[in-house]
Amino acid sequence: MKLQGRRIAFVGAGNMAEALIKGLCRAEGVGPAALSAADRRADRTKFLAEKYGITTTTDNGACVREADIVVLSVKPQVMDAVVSALRPHVAKSALVLSVAAGITTQSIESLLEPGARVVRSMPNTAAMVGMSATAIAPGAHATDEDMEVARAVFEAVGRVVVVDEYHLDAVTGLSGSGPAYIFLIIEALADAGVKVGLSRDIALQLAAQTLAGSAHMLLETGEHPGKLKDQVTSPGGTAIAGLHTLEAGGLRTTLINAVEAATRRAKELGDARK
Repeated sequence: MKLQGRRIAFVGAGNMAEALIKGLCRAEGVGPAALSAADRRADRTKFLAEKYGITTTTDNGACVREADIVVLSVKPQVMDAVVSALRPHVAKSALVLSVAAGITTQSIESLLEPGARVVRSMPNTAAMVGMSATAIAPGAHATDEDMEVARAVFEAVGRVVVVDEYHLDAVTGLSGSGPAYIFLIIEALADAGVKVGLSRDIALQLAAQTLAGSAHMLLETGEHPGKLKDQVTSPGGTAIAGLHTLEAGGLRTTLINAVEAATRRAKELGDARK
């Protein structure tokens, strides 16, 4: 009930904002009447108003003026200009949440009134189906209650963890970019299914459901993935033959290197703005 009675305004109405709006429309104590969104594209605001029944506008200042929570969901390259223009309109009591990659809480705080309470987040695209992995980190003035409110917002679209802000580049490399890695793995498994004789449609369904079921099993049981792997791997069986090939091909090392490279790139993008 942390969101009960709170008015939530979105500045920027792209895919991530829509995912959050969709989740919050169904969240206890929120609903469409508590939500508003602003975007410079009138066709986009019209679409969201018609689909979700929320209040929309092309005026950022009007959107946030009476908000208890302001969600900054604009592209990183326009964040400075947008937040600077919002400064006179954001209430001093408002909590500001950012979903922009590479933009530090300190940077956002410097553009708002002194003492602004900011929480930075890194969700991922699975928010569109209520299955995001989101990490949140507090700014200098964010309170424990602010963090609970932020958690409630992002729990409307998935699971939430709290990290120190300096870990958010690593989060970007792992779960922020992670859906791209998983889609590639699913595509490769489906290709393999086709190669051994399955139809494309059946192979894709089986690959996707196998991955979804395995992830759900791990999260629900809390078991170490190595233990669950061992449960599938019979002596001299099919799974161990496949695992041997994966290890020989360097799958584990390749995935580790991918996350490391994406983390490094996230840091580079953030540094480029300084």
